[in-house]
Amino acid sequence: MAHKFEIYKDKAGEYRVRFKYNSEVMFSTEGYSSKASAQNAIDSIKKNGPDAPVEDNSQA
Repeated sequence: MAHKFEIYKDKAGEYRVRFKYNSEVMFSTEGYSSKASAQNAIDSIKKNGPDAPVEDNSQA
């Protein structure tokens, strides 16, 4: 699979989620105190992401 979510622990001991595409990290989340909260973040991204609007603030 070319893309995936990963839950990992950072140096501070918090759980974080990163989304990877072809082994490249596309984004990472804030730190969470529990693995369940990190999983909830993934579920929210999957549920709400496809309908999220794009806001272009690029002053082009």
